[in-house]
Order: sequence, then C-alpha cells, then structure tokens
Amino acid sequence: MKKEYKNISTGEERALYGISDAEVVNCRFEGPEDGESALKETHNISVSGCFFDLRYPVWHSKDTVITNSEMTEKCRAALWYDENIVVKDSILHGIKVFRDCNNVVIENCDIVSDEFVWNCKNVIIKNSRIESVYPFLMSRNVHLINCEIKAKYIFQYTENCVLENCTVETKDAFWNSKNVKIKDSSISSEYIAWYSSFAEFDNCSITGTQPFCYCDSLVLKNCEMHGCDFSFEKSSVDADIRGRIDSIRGPVKGTIKADEIGEVLPSSSGDDKIEAEIILK
Repeated sequence: MKKEYKNISTGEERALYGISDAEVVNCRFEGPEDGESALKETHNISVSGCFFDLRYPVWHSKDTVITNSEMTEKCRAALWYDENIVVKDSILHGIKVFRDCNNVVIENCDIVSDEFVWNCKNVIIKNSRIESVYPFLMSRNVHLINCEIKAKYIFQYTENCVLENCTVETKDAFWNSKNVKIKDSSISSEYIAWYSSFAEFDNCSITGTQPFCYCDSLVLKNCEMHGCDFSFEKSSVDADIRGRIDSIRGPVKGTIKADEIGEVLPSSSGDDKIEAEIILK
C-alpha cells in the first residue's frame, strides 16, 4: 500500500526528499523559507491536486505521475533529469520546464516556459497549449498531437520528431533538424527548416518568407504555401504544392510541382543553373 502525504503546506528545503511508493495529494509547496527541490530523488510516486511555487520541484525522479497540479513561474527548472514521467491536466508555467528527461508524456496541459523540453528523448505531448521561446532544442523522438504552439525558435537540432494536427506560430522552425515529419498541420514561420535533412511535410499549410533553404532530401506532399518567396534555395527537394508558390530560388535537385509559380530565380550566390525540375500542374 502506498504511503499518503496529504494536505501538507510547506516551504522547507527538500520537503519530501527521496520518498518512494507514495501518493502526494492536495499539498502546497510554497512559503517564505524558499526551500527548493521538494520532490527530489523520488521513485514511484503520484502527485495530484498540488501547487508548486518554489524552484526545482521534481529532479532526478523516476516513475512519476502528476495530475491536476500547478507549477507557477517561480518554479525555475521544474522537471530535470527525470525518467518515466506523466503530466496530465496541469499548468506548467516555470521557465526551463523539462531538461535531460527520458520517457515523458504530457497531456491536456497549459505550458508557458521559455526553454521547454531541452535535450530530452522519447516525449509524447497531446492536446496541449505551448507558449515558449526555444522549445524542443536538441531533443529526440518527440511526438506532438493536437497541440497549439507559439514560440520564437522551435525544434532546432532535433531528431526523429513528428507533429500531427498541430498549429505552429514561430520565427524559425526545424533548423538543422533531422527526420522530422509534419502532418495535417499549419506552420507559420520565417525561414522554415533551413539546413534540415529528411524533413517531410504532408497535407500542411505553410506560411512565411524564404522557406526550405539548404535542405537535404526535403519532401512536401499535398501542401499549400502562402506568402512563400525565395523558396528552396540550394535544396534537394520533391514537392507537390496545391496552389501558388510566390517564387523559387535556385533549388539544386529534385522536382517541384505547383499550380502557379510567380518567379523562378537563380541562387543568390549568382549561380544561374537551376538543376531541379520545375513543373506547372
């Protein structure tokens, strides 16, 4: 039988350090003591209906389930070095939420975190809202389903990532990424997927200037491109686009098909040779 910690209110340092096989219910970790690391080095615990207002609340923990809980903006570096962690129906508003974690599931959460999911692997996020600056930096094996994301620089240096039915508003997206697949999603971004390799977009709406430059083995299937000028520079690409591409600049390999193309331009480096095949459907 699990030990229960219920209705505790504390601001002490390492308040429940190292607990295992336990339930933490309706507790509040706050107070003038300003104690950090409330649930550090725990194992096999469930946390429900709890409020966290102090730094580093869950570090080096294994086999953790958190539900209906809140981590405020004071929860700096909230979840680091954790393994096998599930967070559902919760508010995560601390800077630097999730770093160096393995096997993470996030569902129905409201997330405001400038550095969200850095250097993590095996992450699944469903039905969540994410507001960030640099989310998913250097993470691997990330799968997002039905998420709304507002960021500045998203999915940089990532590998093996999948987005389904997502809405993304950002400045840069998928730079230096590898094996990224985006399906049935809306992406609004400047300079999408520069220096990426093996990125695939399927049935997506893509908006933004100078997308898909310096890409290796880029694939676009049944996509729309809105306001996309100077596209595909120095890229190897196979693209089938519904509607118009404003302009194409110097793709080096592959095939680009579209219903309408505004301009076909040489590379900005002055190379007049366009090696990719460009086809009006």
